Amino acid sequence: QLQLVESGGRLVQPGGSLRLSCTASGFTLGYYAMAWFRQAPGKEREEVSCISSSGGSTNYADSVKGRFTISRDNAKNTLYLQLNSLKPEDTAIYYCAASRYGTCPRQVYDYDFWGQGTQVTVSS
Repeated sequence: QLQLVESGGRLVQPGGSLRLSCTASGFTLGYYAMAWFRQAPGKEREEVSCISSSGGSTNYADSVKGRFTISRDNAKNTLYLQLNSLKPEDTAIYYCAASRYGTCPRQVYDYDFWGQGTQVTVSS
């Protein structure tokens, strides 16, 4: 069964840090470009960050540049997102996604597999 499972989301205070993980099963994550998306209540889903299959290329949304870091461990079939200097506006459900293209795709419909999401809440 092809599956992506996110973990690591929780309640954190503003200025705090988290590390999200996304573990793949049923396929080799190393062949896929991977991304993190998020969706806050009442808002559109947005791409937060993407990393190429090799890990050599990364993209970030302007809203998270300098605060979030995407990485991958292909040997562990796992994707990560380090979230630092968290703000209340980072509150959302975070999803990981896999694209069969080795480089980060431009269209959301080019992502083939999606996880169920993990909730990140930033609040004092």
